[in-house]
Amino acid sequence: MTKHHVAIALGSNLGDRLEHLRFGRQELLSRGDLHNVACSPVYETAPVDCPPGSGHFLNAVLLGDTIFEPDEWLDLLLAIEEDAGRIRTGAFNAPRPLDLDLLSCGDFLRDTPRLVIPHPGLRSRKFVLQPLCDLAPDLLVPGLGRTVREMLDSCHSSEPNPYTFLQDW
Repeated sequence: MTKHHVAIALGSNLGDRLEHLRFGRQELLSRGDLHNVACSPVYETAPVDCPPGSGHFLNAVLLGDTIFEPDEWLDLLLAIEEDAGRIRTGAFNAPRPLDLDLLSCGDFLRDTPRLVIPHPGLRSRKFVLQPLCDLAPDLLVPGLGRTVREMLDSCHSSEPNPYTFLQDW
């Protein structure tokens, strides 16, 4: 079976945010087929495109090698979010205990109603680019033709820069 390099974003802005990230990371490590895993520091960021009154997020990125394909990852990420107590209300970017996003998976490109990879917001979100850049600044994201560092350096988002909340978690 072919191994793929996978990048997964973790976020939380509801409840014990750090504990939710730790739960998500542990579930990914125990239920996902991941090897050579690296985790970014945790960053705290202001909410972006969220309802008024939404709390600040804690965000991190996990990288690893896997034999899972994108649809397998999507199913697992949704199951872990549900296990963490996420309830999908239909409200766009509603507060949530755990948000897991598949940023990229090997050389796969997808554009379906169910899954788009690379993640459509990847190149414009500092809260994802900064932790990803900490781990893999020279990663050339398939379909985007630019490295993570290049995308971060050219990101003109109006969101404030993320700041390190916790180096080791």
